[in-house]
Amino acid sequence: MSCDITHGRVEECKDSVSGLKAIYIINFDDLNEDTAAFDTVTPGEEDQLVTWTPASALTMYKYELKSTANALNTTINASRDNGTTFFGQELVVNLKRQDVVTHKQVKLLAYGRPRIIARSMTDQFFMLGFAQGCDVSAGTIGTGAALGDFNGYQLTFMAEEELPPLFIDCSNEAELKTAFADGSATDAVIETS
Repeated sequence: MSCDITHGRVEECKDSVSGLKAIYIINFDDLNEDTAAFDTVTPGEEDQLVTWTPASALTMYKYELKSTANALNTTINASRDNGTTFFGQELVVNLKRQDVVTHKQVKLLAYGRPRIIARSMTDQFFMLGFAQGCDVSAGTIGTGAALGDFNGYQLTFMAEEELPPLFIDCSNEAELKTAFADGSATDAVIETS
């Protein structure tokens, strides 16, 4: 049966940390799902994204995250009665301080359905919205009231996918750019402003 498990797991050491360093936003139409390549060599890692070849040079838009309020959570939605399972991917980000450029980008994010890569504090990279893209499902743009209140953008992205967020086979930005190189081996560009 194809749903039988194939690996166990030992108790892990307490040497990890939580949180997100950054997200990288990719416009949905810049990638074709059919050009994604997965790990076919390492048993148990078949759901790890190795490369994704765009038709032309790809731009990823990086948003640095410096807050303990940023999080990536996945909800498993399974129904024995219906015989279905899907994964609800939720990404919460807080972007400090308002400015006119970010204001417009937040509006465009709300209109679109980008794919998003989340980078954890332990340099693991996850692809959200692989097949369907991500939607801004909630958010606020606020100035706060007191001098110490949050001023900026609080956004929640949601995706419903057949798989949980995909691990990407990389551990730094240089490897991430190479993993998304186009057909002529031009690495992806990471834009920060």
